[in-house]
Parts: sequence; structure tokens; C-alpha cells
Amino acid sequence: MKIVQLLPELNEGGVERGVVELNREYVKEGLDSFVISAGGKLENKIEEDGGTHIKFDVCSKNIFTIFSRVSKLKKILTEINPDIIHVRSRVPAWLVFLANKSLGFKIVSTVHGFNSVGFYSSIMQKADAVICVSNSIKEYIQKNYNTNENKITVIPRGIDLEVFNPQNIDKDFIENFKIKYRLEDKFIVTSVGRVTQLKDYETFIKAISLVKNDKPNIVGLIVGGVRSDKEEYLNSLKKFIKEQNLKENILFTGSQNKIAEIYDLSDVVVSSSKKPESFGRSVAEAIALNTPVIATNHGGVKDIIRENINGFYFEVGDEKKLCENILKAQTLKFDGFEYISKTFSLKNMLEKTIEVYNKVL
Repeated sequence: MKIVQLLPELNEGGVERGVVELNREYVKEGLDSFVISAGGKLENKIEEDGGTHIKFDVCSKNIFTIFSRVSKLKKILTEINPDIIHVRSRVPAWLVFLANKSLGFKIVSTVHGFNSVGFYSSIMQKADAVICVSNSIKEYIQKNYNTNENKITVIPRGIDLEVFNPQNIDKDFIENFKIKYRLEDKFIVTSVGRVTQLKDYETFIKAISLVKNDKPNIVGLIVGGVRSDKEEYLNSLKKFIKEQNLKENILFTGSQNKIAEIYDLSDVVVSSSKKPESFGRSVAEAIALNTPVIATNHGGVKDIIRENINGFYFEVGDEKKLCENILKAQTLKFDGFEYISKTFSLKNMLEKTIEVYNKVL
């Protein structure tokens, strides 16, 4: 089977990581794997893992170049002659839709998020099969587009159980990380994600301030990169932290490559997003490392967290409930790796995705 995946870019993000991981697994299964994107820091991984990366602008929304790009994409797809074209974002989906009109290749789309409702987003439904990364996404597209039930398959994002495995943790990294950030004998509460307003770090910071009354040794880690257009927001958070007298209790670490180790060294992980997460990959990854997770009560995370077993929920902006849950989470003991292995593994994702391909063919 010859598979082409298309996505805008190959930089950091859950969609990008999923494409890289599936490319690697497709090659292991003996499938011919192609990825078309505008490139990025992960593009070399496609080739390193045995796939083929084709650098092409499937990212720009410039309508003045769309027809020339459709023509070029048509040539690329004709040369590859794929069995399946798998689109993972709206711009690539539109380009493929237009290029494929006279080609007739089978198309699968994955809806990765709660896209704005309208004609532009409706393109993700114009496929032979539609994959949703959570039940929340399935409900969303059925409500807004009345998508045929028979076309939809819910396939949660798979967790790489080689990486997110308590037995494979880099203990030296953890030791050095703790020394660097002075985390020895600290109660560590972590939030992982790019620094944006949607992550609602204000509520996270307020909750840390409240927990500090019971646990003075608390440290809140904010682990994620900052885009240039979010520097002002980062500065506002730093100002707020100073006003709350939390300079010793909140640390920004920037992006980290060893995310599994970050989860492992944390006592609790928090996802305080204002906007529903389409799946909540970081939640599943943390649970795989046996770290309890507290998340806002909406979106795809509701498929993952088992309340009072491996985590808790709170309502958006409710720092008091978040504080209460952080303190309660210390008592939770569970086998998160076993749970994630059975329900959200990369192997499950791979097998179910190939089943969709075979069904379409």
C-alpha cells in the first residue's frame, strides 16, 4: 500500500508528531510512506525513518497562488500514484480536493480540532472516510455538518509506549534538570504546552498560589515554547507572578525534548485550557508515566481521565477547585502505563488507521 499524508508544516505540535510516528510505523509495516508539507524542523525525521518527504507549499492560504499549486500538486500525486491520500488540515484538504477531481484517488481526512464552522472547514468532510481523534470531535462534526455515521471512525492519537514508558526514563536527565532548576525536595506541578492565552496560565498560577498555603515547597513548571507574537503575553504572566509573590514558585523552562522525563519528575500535571482540547495527548502521555492529571472539564480529555482514579476535572477558570484537586491528586496510585497501553497506544492507532484505509479501498 502506498500512502501520502499531507499537513501544512512539520514543526512542533501533536499533529506533526503523529504524522512522524505513523510514517515510521508505516515503513516498519512494509508500506510506502510519503509526506507532503512545507517543511520544518521535523522534516528530516521522515527520511531518517525510511519515508519520503516532499517539500511543497500546502500551507499558504494565498488564493492567488492556489491554482498554480493545485496544478503542481496534481503532477506530484500522479507521479506517486498513491492508494490513499490522508489529509490532516484544511488547506492541504482543499488543494487535494481540487487536484484530485480528475485523478480519483481515495481520500481519508483526520479532523484534529474544533475548527470554526463554515464552508472553509467543511472540506474535511469531503473525504471517503473521516477520522476523529476523540468522541467530542465526532459529536462536533455530526452536529455542525451532519456527517454520515458510516464515514466516521474515532481513533485517538496513539502514545509511543517506547518513549512514554516508566522503564525507559533517562534518570540522568531528571537529576540534572532538578539541579538546574533547584527542584530537589519540591512538590512539582507541571503544565506542558506553548505559551498562549488559550492555555489559561493565569488560572494555573492562581492555583499554585493557593496550594502554596498548604505546601510552601510547591513549584509550578510551565514547559513550552513562546512564539514571537506571544512575547507580550509571556511578559504579562511574569508581571502577574511577581505581583503574586511567586517568583520562586513558578518557572518557565521553554521547550524541552525530554517530555517523558518532565512528566515522570512531576507530582501532578495540569491542563487548564480554555478551549477544549481535541484529544489531549499530553494528558495521556502523563498518565502513561503514572502521573495524575487535572484538566478542564471539556473536549477530548474526557475520553482519557478516569476521575478519582488517575486524575480530576475542574471548570474553566476555577482556581479554587484546581487547588483542591492538586492537593487530592497526591493520594492517587494507579498503573497508568497499563491503562494507556490498552486504550491509547500507538499500535492501536496504527492498526485502526490501516483498517480505515482497507475499508475505503
